[in-house]
Amino acid sequence: MRPLHIALAALVAAVWGVNFVVIELGLAHFPPLLFSALRFLVAALPAVFLVGRPTVAWKYIVGVGLALGVAKFGLLFIGMDRGMPAGLSSLVLQVQAVFTALFAALALSERPGRRRVLGMGVALAGIGVAAVDEGAGGPVLAFALVVLAAACWGVSNVITRKAAPPDSLNFMVWVSTVPVLPLLGLSLLIEGWDRDAEALASLDRTGAGTVVYVAWISTVFGFGAWGFLLRHHPASSVAPFTLLVPVFGMSSAALLLGEEVSPLRWCAAALLVGGVALTSLAGPRPAPSAPLPETRAARV
Repeated sequence: MRPLHIALAALVAAVWGVNFVVIELGLAHFPPLLFSALRFLVAALPAVFLVGRPTVAWKYIVGVGLALGVAKFGLLFIGMDRGMPAGLSSLVLQVQAVFTALFAALALSERPGRRRVLGMGVALAGIGVAAVDEGAGGPVLAFALVVLAAACWGVSNVITRKAAPPDSLNFMVWVSTVPVLPLLGLSLLIEGWDRDAEALASLDRTGAGTVVYVAWISTVFGFGAWGFLLRHHPASSVAPFTLLVPVFGMSSAALLLGEEVSPLRWCAAALLVGGVALTSLAGPRPAPSAPLPETRAARV
């Protein structure tokens, strides 16, 4: 990769890592489901009028929109709203690589090799250490919600792999149109009209800034730049940069929010990042090739 492209990949990882701090700040202004709905509304408009028609079937757009937009981000925002720290959230979400490998084995018949199975085990050990650390003084339910969000992300990854969108920015913008109404409906049902109206009526620069960041910078710019890198380089060269996301997430949360990183959490980070690296970078075991037809020479 060229130095400029390496810098761009690192910048995207930094943007996605800092995004967890911005989410934490945004949750001080909005109920979680409303905040998530606003994220996708602003990401979709006006971009949906600029990216052209969808390049994949609508069933894939709706599937990813529900799994990623409604389920993954809804659960993540609720988990963080209930006390899951921003830095730890950025770390725990990386277990999505394990869920992706598991669901791909079930749905796409991608058989994991030994190295990938080892990586999945190491990453799950990291989740266990993080759970012990969080259980010692943090909300266990919030931790479980973020783990479930990672599982939903794994589902969306498998659907995306099945869709194989040729333009990731076009795909993400159209996906962003799907969660808006379901999230708004859930927000009105669960969080209430009064709470939503109060949040919108008291909107200030900080609240608006958090929506702009998570929508345009993290989503539109982040996925657009990532798609550009994937079009110019093999996925095996680009994917490792996602391992920087929890590094930026935990460090920015410590610097900007004063989150303390315990030795146990550092241990969990090392296990999770190492396990995700093994899981992500080790390709699935190739399916056994069909035996060649017997030739006349072979019969002799």
